[in-house]
Amino acid sequence: MSNLILIFVCLILGIVLKRAKIVPENFHSSLNAFVINISLSAFSLYYISKIELNSSVIFPALVPWIGIFFAIIFFYILGKIFSWKHSVIGALIMCAGFGNTSFIGIPVIQALYGEEGLKTVMLVDQPGFIALSTVGILVANFYSGSKDSLLKHLTKIIKFPPFITFIIALILNSFSIEIPKEIDETLLKLGSTTVPLALVSVGSQMKWKKIEKQEGFYLFLGLTFKLILYPLLILILYKYVFLQNGKIIDISVLESAMAPMITAAIIAEAHHLDSKICNLMVAIGIPLSFVTLAIWHYVLQVL
Repeated sequence: MSNLILIFVCLILGIVLKRAKIVPENFHSSLNAFVINISLSAFSLYYISKIELNSSVIFPALVPWIGIFFAIIFFYILGKIFSWKHSVIGALIMCAGFGNTSFIGIPVIQALYGEEGLKTVMLVDQPGFIALSTVGILVANFYSGSKDSLLKHLTKIIKFPPFITFIIALILNSFSIEIPKEIDETLLKLGSTTVPLALVSVGSQMKWKKIEKQEGFYLFLGLTFKLILYPLLILILYKYVFLQNGKIIDISVLESAMAPMITAAIIAEAHHLDSKICNLMVAIGIPLSFVTLAIWHYVLQVL
């Protein structure tokens, strides 16, 4: 229960700090930089180095890849049917195709499944960043008309701290190398800053704007895909096609049902895709996802 309370307390703190102008305008950028480069790197090294690597880990790792390719197909077809602008199609693909698997996923999964569940979260989150930095960038470039080099972005991935620690953790795990106790405890403490800092950042970035009729239609389709259709696809594929069950599969389904990823929305806006759709998808998707996640959790307990 305390973890659930922490989620809402930190979200509210972020909103209050921003509205009261107690903090600088873009203070969330500093929080995000610390969380992504330090906290998540520590989390990745701590948990991935200890997880049992077997055939089941492929399922959480595939979640973000299935999501973005499903989103590309889904919104490309709808865009053709309704003759949408490229900026709208691209914004919907980016915001509905990538989930908030760390900033929202970590506290939610920790609250529902405890510390053990965070190992699976890392197996979804780290491949998710790779998908965002490759396929996501290609999508943003294509729908904005940008000509940025893919090689440039691949170089950024190789230099990205969470990716580096992810690879190190896999190597340590593969060769059964244990991290010294003192360093391990330090990694855990650094990783534990992820939840409060990430949620305060999310709260500070939540903005609500007046929704026009057409924008409401885009928003409805985008959130229906992200919060309902995509997790439904993962549920059907994993449980009824591949006949998989267990905690890893349940967490994979819940991770697919997370709200739109803030980082994906930022990249979409930076590429001049429809900024209002991006903002609405995040601002409304995050609070709404707590309701849909509760429903999905109940469904998983019943099945």
